[in-house]
Amino acid sequence: MSLEIKEREREGILILDLNGRLTVGDECAKFRDRVHKVIDSGRRNFILNMGEVDYVDSTGLGAMVMCYTTLNRDGGKVKLLNLTRRSIELLVMTKLTTIFEVFNDEQNAINSFFPDREIKRFDILNFVQQMKEE
Repeated sequence: MSLEIKEREREGILILDLNGRLTVGDECAKFRDRVHKVIDSGRRNFILNMGEVDYVDSTGLGAMVMCYTTLNRDGGKVKLLNLTRRSIELLVMTKLTTIFEVFNDEQNAINSFFPDREIKRFDILNFVQQMKEE
């Protein structure tokens, strides 16, 4: 399944809705191109909604890290939203949960860009504990 990327905005925050697979080949190239276009347009803060991403391989993970480092270097931020269980496991195993902010609620992800708003992050520790119990 090829990767589809739709853009929308809420409260001035760009949300990229990803649907499909983030894997080596055309999918990662399409993702990188879209991220570069967003950054070149002057956007420095956005959310990757990954609720419809069914698979991320190492190249896809590398593309996500590239997105993070490019934005971080320029004073921007990227947040992850609605990760699948497999994607969460991948981030935990690679320890990338230490750099990416993860949310399972869109409003909390949006609020995280506004310092005066209360937010509730995804509880990675609780997720890991649940994995151990299963």
